[in-house]
Amino acid sequence: MSSEHPTPQHPDAERETPTTAGDTRTSAPAGHGENPLRGSRTSGTWVAVLLLVVVLVLLAVFILQNTQKAQVSFFGWSGQAPLSATLLIAAAGGALIVGAAGALRILQLRRRVKRELKAR
Repeated sequence: MSSEHPTPQHPDAERETPTTAGDTRTSAPAGHGENPLRGSRTSGTWVAVLLLVVVLVLLAVFILQNTQKAQVSFFGWSGQAPLSATLLIAAAGGALIVGAAGALRILQLRRRVKRELKAR
């Protein structure tokens, strides 16, 4: 064949890519750049479900091991409740406070971005 017309290559053929002067390396076949084992939404969901199951098992163990009564006083109300219940309610209340603070900060940042975009 003539050197004027290069031979067409199959789309899956390996290609040599020049990197530096005189250095050539073989690259991956065209169209195969993605990792076939990459994460997906489904795999992410399964990981989340498995983590949730582990957390629930640990929570059940915590509840079963902390059944003794604890004295609880709150705004004039006083009584006894299982230790595990009082700790879980306190943790849930703390999580709600943190979640509310985070949500307010996100709203604040969104407003700031909208104002800056509007000013342009």
